[in-house]
Amino acid sequence: MEFESELSCSTEYRSFRSTVPLRQVVVDSDGAKIWKLYDAGPRGVRCPLVCLPPVSGTADCFYKQILPLTARGYRVISVEYPVYWTVAEWCEGFRRLLDIMEVDRAHILGASLGGFLAQKFSELTSKCPRVASLILCNSFTDTKIFNYAESSPVFWMMPGTLLKKMIIGRFPRKLMDARIADSIDFMVERLESLGQSELASRLTLNCSPEYVQPQNVKVEVMIVDVFDESALSQTVKEELYKCYPSSRLAHLKTGGNFPFLSRADELNVYVQVHLRGYEGTDLSATDSGTPVER
Repeated sequence: MEFESELSCSTEYRSFRSTVPLRQVVVDSDGAKIWKLYDAGPRGVRCPLVCLPPVSGTADCFYKQILPLTARGYRVISVEYPVYWTVAEWCEGFRRLLDIMEVDRAHILGASLGGFLAQKFSELTSKCPRVASLILCNSFTDTKIFNYAESSPVFWMMPGTLLKKMIIGRFPRKLMDARIADSIDFMVERLESLGQSELASRLTLNCSPEYVQPQNVKVEVMIVDVFDESALSQTVKEELYKCYPSSRLAHLKTGGNFPFLSRADELNVYVQVHLRGYEGTDLSATDSGTPVER
């Protein structure tokens, strides 16, 4: 019998899987690019919260955001990427997905790679904005921090087992509290479910030479990070702060690499406070009130 993590066995996760269907959305003409997603909450909302996972994540890794936030009236969409090999291709695919989902603009919660891609999407669509705001969780602005620029062009031909080891090698190994350990177990399960091409493409996006031009990210930013051990160094975190000097900071004492799982209640409070500022406007993530010009 295969090992199941504590979170996979939890009542909350099983309730999520039984009540929110997994959708597949094709965004290209030949049917090759299929995004997987969970879309919950009021479908009439045209500016929802969209969650983008880290390298190891699948669409269900944000279930602890989807259930509580939709219960409060928010529309939340959590996505899982198909195979793309460049950031520009990914951004074009994501734009098509938003068009198909009838999402005019989105508040984006991005974790690690998801946060990086969210920044690039905001940057590349700044002249015709599709991003309402960004919530960056344990994220970064420059892929050079991973020191894989030279080997990234050959990720596509590496065995899946080796790619998985590269990702797991960045997880902390020392003693940690139970919730952080459970979050790692859950994400390792997600990682095991990804095929070689999916892993290779995500690592290519994560490590190929690319950086954010923050002056072109013209939206409100909230930065969420943790004070305990994670895959990102303090230097990387401080660089993110410098790029967005007027951002809101949401510091969690602990949470590890995946605070959206290990410290979901705390993170969700920050997310609600952030989104509350848009209620009653055309950028509201809920269907409450009449939209007014912002």
